[in-house]
Amino acid sequence: MKISYLSLIAGGVLAVAGLGLSVAHADTISKPKPVKISTKKTTIAFLLPENSSPRYEQVDRPWFIKMAKAADPNAKLIVSNANSSPDTQLNQAQSAISNGADVLVVDPVDGKAGAAIVNYAARNHVKVISYDRLIQDSKPDYYVSFDNVQVGKLQGKYIAAHTKAGGQVMMINGAPTDPNAFDFRKGAMDVLGPLFKSGKLHLAYTVMTPDWSPQNAFEESQQALTRLHNNVNAVLAANDGTASGAIRALQAVGLAGKVPVTGQDATNGGLTFILEGLQSMTVFKYVPDEAAAAAELAVAVATHSSPPAGLLNGKTNNKMIDVPSVLLTPIVVTKKNLAATVIKSGYTTWPAICVGPAANGSICKAHGH
Repeated sequence: MKISYLSLIAGGVLAVAGLGLSVAHADTISKPKPVKISTKKTTIAFLLPENSSPRYEQVDRPWFIKMAKAADPNAKLIVSNANSSPDTQLNQAQSAISNGADVLVVDPVDGKAGAAIVNYAARNHVKVISYDRLIQDSKPDYYVSFDNVQVGKLQGKYIAAHTKAGGQVMMINGAPTDPNAFDFRKGAMDVLGPLFKSGKLHLAYTVMTPDWSPQNAFEESQQALTRLHNNVNAVLAANDGTASGAIRALQAVGLAGKVPVTGQDATNGGLTFILEGLQSMTVFKYVPDEAAAAAELAVAVATHSSPPAGLLNGKTNNKMIDVPSVLLTPIVVTKKNLAATVIKSGYTTWPAICVGPAANGSICKAHGH
């Protein structure tokens, strides 16, 4: 059974298993109930991959710190961002271990290159939790993420339900260095593949997007539209960043708002595009829930405790082993349920997304913005 935060979103409250915490909105944290703290002085390293998505510095970093400190106020935290460099991330991991890290929580820049971190840590008797992106071809101790194949399925189902028969579908996939990008694509193809095979829909163009770069997605989309003579009926974009690039290209040829465009991450920019009618949906992954699970697991590992009962709920194969996993459940966000999901959860606010042309729309006006 997958962990679902649908019930947590109701009322804007996140209940974190095992910590006895009640967290209301992303900028407040209640006083935790007493928890058993190890007398051993622990050090936890949290290694982030890049800055192309605002989520890492604005959501993952502060939430992981809050929840780790809530679970173990005595823990020392080392937090680094590799700025898209696998070599930098390996150096940061080595430095953290030199500075006494008991556990590394690693969101890898490159899933395959991350194996070097796991192997180095193993030689130094330090455990590794793979966070958000799966580290491949190695033996990380745990994995905390969302069900990434399900993310792709949600995107694929939306395209299938909102594209006319015989329609031409353009797929702007994620970074070729990110294992999650292949899971997203697999999930989408699980849904759309049979439709392509039957001829109900046509896969007109598909490409991976280096670095998840919106600019790369824009250039790819331009090339696709030129090649297809603008005959595109749907765009499956892997996240909100790639969607923004695709939307820019669609705007240039007068197709923006006329064809469905998917996304992921529920970024403020993506949500604003949804309010404007330029993007159709995004997949909401409540990142504080993910960071909280990783922090709780990291504290357990660092203090040589067993993971809290019920936290681990699956296994994920990384081409070498089946990694014990915490897999959280994503949900679709559209204009219809935006208020009941991302707004009600406290993940973002109306003033943050009711900007530009969106501010003049009926939804924003109805909420006083």
